[in-house]
Amino acid sequence: MLEESAAGVSTDPAVDPATDPAVQQEHSPARTGNEPAPARPPATLTAAGDLLRALAAPVRISIVLQLRESDRCVHELVDALGVAQPLISQHLRVLKSAGVVYGERHGREVVYRLVDEHLSHIVVDAVTHVEEAHA
Repeated sequence: MLEESAAGVSTDPAVDPATDPAVQQEHSPARTGNEPAPARPPATLTAAGDLLRALAAPVRISIVLQLRESDRCVHELVDALGVAQPLISQHLRVLKSAGVVYGERHGREVVYRLVDEHLSHIVVDAVTHVEEAHA
């Protein structure tokens, strides 16, 4: 008799969930075919990992969400997020060095904006996923 794990997947050692089409269809009904994803160069994967690590802090996620709405200077981010100015500046440096944001000087202030919309989609999709999972 087959047993099922807590996730409802067969624990039969003869069934490999990674290659069994029935298991794949159960978990990914929209997927078709068994073609592997195209291989990516190691440098690309390393850069993608660096980018994801730069986005991995809650304050940095909040900054990206704020900048998705509009360009902001540091004091606006401080007010919106309720975080101390030195901490906001530190997180902006991380995001800037990762190529997520850039700043443009306007007199005494630096206005920050996202480099492109792809980056905000990564953050919005992650936040939406978590919100849906906890709904």
